[in-house]
Amino acid sequence: MFHLVRFSRVPLLFCIVAMCSLKTAATSAGASASLGLESPSFQPGTAIPARFSCDAQNLSPALKWKEPPKGTRSFALILRDPDAPGGVFVHWLIYNLPQSLRGLPEGVAQEPELSDGSRQGRNSARRIGYAGPCPPPGPAHRYIFTLYALDANLPLPAGATEPELVKAIEGHILATGQLMGRFHR
Repeated sequence: MFHLVRFSRVPLLFCIVAMCSLKTAATSAGASASLGLESPSFQPGTAIPARFSCDAQNLSPALKWKEPPKGTRSFALILRDPDAPGGVFVHWLIYNLPQSLRGLPEGVAQEPELSDGSRQGRNSARRIGYAGPCPPPGPAHRYIFTLYALDANLPLPAGATEPELVKAIEGHILATGQLMGRFHR
């Protein structure tokens, strides 16, 4: 029994070392740089106004971010609710945002492809574009906007799913930014 316990720690130690190595590689690649994602519509950690929810106009909030690192070719944005009853609910996927952008206006059209070449994916409701907060009654849910500065334009068609987008950005992330807001009904 002693040998079993002793040897079972080796894989755990290996996993810890491997995870630290991956974090170090991501940091040295510049992925830890912050884009300073924010919104003029709500402050970080505060309530998202109802007009951005399914209870009202279901508009995407305006977003803005800082200058990205050199080598940025495009941006991608994912909006997730990690508190959804069935697991993480993806509310918005938008990618191939031009590198010249420093924000998004309120009420981005729910179209597969926008005039600037940006493309939108399918949210967890299987619809294209933004789906505002719509939690069941109860405690507030967190809505996390994550912006990625990428060193490439993605070869994804409009309508991609979150797993497809996450796989496509792998190895291309130069910097990230996050903004969290809350909403409850």
